[in-house]
Amino acid sequence: MTNWFKVGKIVNTQGLRGEVRVISITDFEEERFSVGSKLYLEHDDLKDLRPLTVASHRKHKNFDLLTFEGLTNINEVEPFKGGTLQVSEEALGDLDEGEFYYHEIIGCEVWTDEGKELGKIKEILSPGANDVWVVQRKGPGKEILLPYIEDVVKEVNIEEKKVTVHLMEGLI
Repeated sequence: MTNWFKVGKIVNTQGLRGEVRVISITDFEEERFSVGSKLYLEHDDLKDLRPLTVASHRKHKNFDLLTFEGLTNINEVEPFKGGTLQVSEEALGDLDEGEFYYHEIIGCEVWTDEGKELGKIKEILSPGANDVWVVQRKGPGKEILLPYIEDVVKEVNIEEKKVTVHLMEGLI
């Protein structure tokens, strides 16, 4: 059985020539959305995943704009709105040491370097220069936003689903 991983959500169309607006949920946009890449559309209106091949990719504001081979006008891609773009596990490829896929990080328990449990990583934001890991606290309190930088994230153990962090002043 193939495992599927979400890489983007189609939120709208762009123009009249079959371009769609995608909010990226991948850490490898350039690779995932490169021309010739195979993506699979999951949508409530579809019984099965629909294979799509990327024909073009460009960035516009906070969106990735994509077109797909064989789909050249708005009427063909309009039904894709609200759908999710996915890749198969085989398409993930190997990472260098110290690199991780989002799905490996989400769900990890977060501990301070002083041995205090903070909570679990519930999502990853990519607002700019570095990712921000959103930690759902164990117990009451607001979520903790941890920048993924060397000064904060000290160790990531994917096998144990555990992340060790150093809390710099002002993070909590």
